[in-house]
Amino acid sequence: MGLWEGFLNWLRSLFFKQEMELSLIGLQNAGKTSLVNAIATGGYSEEMIPTVGFNMRKVTKGNVTIKLWDLGGQARFRSMWERYCRAVTAIVYVVDAANQDNLSVSRSELHDLLSKPSLSGIPLLVLGNKIDKPEALTKQALTHQMDLESISDRVVCCFMISCKNTTNIDTVMDWLVKHHKVKSCASSSTVSVDHSFDLKA
Repeated sequence: MGLWEGFLNWLRSLFFKQEMELSLIGLQNAGKTSLVNAIATGGYSEEMIPTVGFNMRKVTKGNVTIKLWDLGGQARFRSMWERYCRAVTAIVYVVDAANQDNLSVSRSELHDLLSKPSLSGIPLLVLGNKIDKPEALTKQALTHQMDLESISDRVVCCFMISCKNTTNIDTVMDWLVKHHKVKSCASSSTVSVDHSFDLKA
């Protein structure tokens, strides 16, 4: 991108609303719907009902309108993940960092999804949720368990969050807005990977 084009894009961002589209995926009970509510209202409910199929919600933050696809994590719905992840701004994969029994399944589902040619190059944000629980993994442990270091064909980032306490939700939003135009990596022979695994977020 040239300096002039970059300047024009920045100028447009000051006056025109921008839109981004995200798919929130992950196993059931990882906290996807709780994340949507945390982003939209800052609220949390212990009585959250698991998403059946999918829900869509629009949230406006500043001059950015975000369309959030909240996809069901039950086994019978995972086959439709790919369909709703095509052409999105970023794939947001939510992991229950306090449920280590499900990590192998979560890792397998993530890497199987990323192997789909239609999703090549789309930025990936992995969120380790429920860090308010004492048994939650550290970022380093989650990164290793999810084998994130092996992903080299797209921008990848990992943050640890708590939807219950809204911990690091603002950090997640900042990252998403910053990377909302970085999705056309598939045609590039050299892809820059955001190795944000060692941040204390």
